[in-house]
Amino acid sequence: MTGIIITTIAQRPELAGRLWDMKDSWPAFAEHDALAWLLYPRMVAELPEYVLVATDGDTVVARGFSVPFAQHAAGRDGALPAQGWDRVLMWAFSDLRRGVRPDTVSAIEISVATDRQGEGLSGRMLAAMRDNARARGFAEVVAPVRPSGKPAEPDTSIHEYAYRTREDGLPHDPWLRVHVRAGAVIDSVAPLSMTVTASLAEWRGWTGLPFATPGPVRVPGALAPVHCDPEQGYAVYVEPNVWVRHRLA
Repeated sequence: MTGIIITTIAQRPELAGRLWDMKDSWPAFAEHDALAWLLYPRMVAELPEYVLVATDGDTVVARGFSVPFAQHAAGRDGALPAQGWDRVLMWAFSDLRRGVRPDTVSAIEISVATDRQGEGLSGRMLAAMRDNARARGFAEVVAPVRPSGKPAEPDTSIHEYAYRTREDGLPHDPWLRVHVRAGAVIDSVAPLSMTVTASLAEWRGWTGLPFATPGPVRVPGALAPVHCDPEQGYAVYVEPNVWVRHRLA
């Protein structure tokens, strides 16, 4: 691990085009969140100082996206939104456009190359994201966490899963556990953090599943069942996340 170097895209702009070179563990359908399509390129272009990349030699092995936003702006009052990932992206770019001073950094993604998982890179990227926010004068990082163990329990309520603990008091979920070990506290559930709506043909192409029966469809990699409506010709996935807070002061 001594060869790992973590920098921002602002520091190494030549790596901007290589952020997606590595194979990651995101399910195919997650790449079709409408806000992701719109705003991921803008994060790289307009907020490169908040985009992290880890390299081992010339190889990109992990990436991390974060955005600054005004958590305590009027109408938000410091509460983290039920719409989680999607809403904090909207807030961040609305604030940027209107010149609103940010007071918090939100994590958006930390991904590790599939062939480098299990080496502790996710924890190192989280630490680097916290350090980057602290260096820029922020006192808090929040994160709409996508619990890594939840796809194994798609029918379990996120409200129950988020607060489940082991005998040592740490979260049951491995990714939530990394955050808590780093100093985070679980704040709340974001029950509709990401929404993917698409035709049945698109869902069939992404998953290889028939999507022919109305009702819930269990899709590999999904944190909750996808709702299928063959009569109307579409299916909708609403992903729950878990908000955590990292105090940096």
